[in-house]
Amino acid sequence: MFKKGSKLYSIFTGSCPKCHQESMYTNPNPYVLNKLFSMHERCKHCNTKYQIEPSFFYGSMYVSYGVGIAFAVAAFVISYLFLGSTLNTAFIAIIVALIVFYPVIVRLSRNIWINIFMSYDKSLAKKSATKNNAI
Repeated sequence: MFKKGSKLYSIFTGSCPKCHQESMYTNPNPYVLNKLFSMHERCKHCNTKYQIEPSFFYGSMYVSYGVGIAFAVAAFVISYLFLGSTLNTAFIAIIVALIVFYPVIVRLSRNIWINIFMSYDKSLAKKSATKNNAI
């Protein structure tokens, strides 16, 4: 399910959607905030261009709304239903969760957005793997 070749692998690891050989981000850690939006222009293995068109990742804002709602619902369920907190405390838990997980939400949204438009290509992955073995 989370193996190379699946969209979920690319979404959760932030790897190239075409070959799954390298991270799309200059720093894979989303909590390095000054590098949060910093991406490679192209994949070093398969030469896939990540920004398909100018302002391509503005579309990920729509995805980030849904991902943020999912995180907010999870925070509410955990705090209100499982921990038995009050509604005010549950609201604060939602706010804290959204602030703490903001970098993860941004990266997940970008990964989902690019994976809508690009799919894994086994031949590119093999070509890049053989190129690396030859070096």
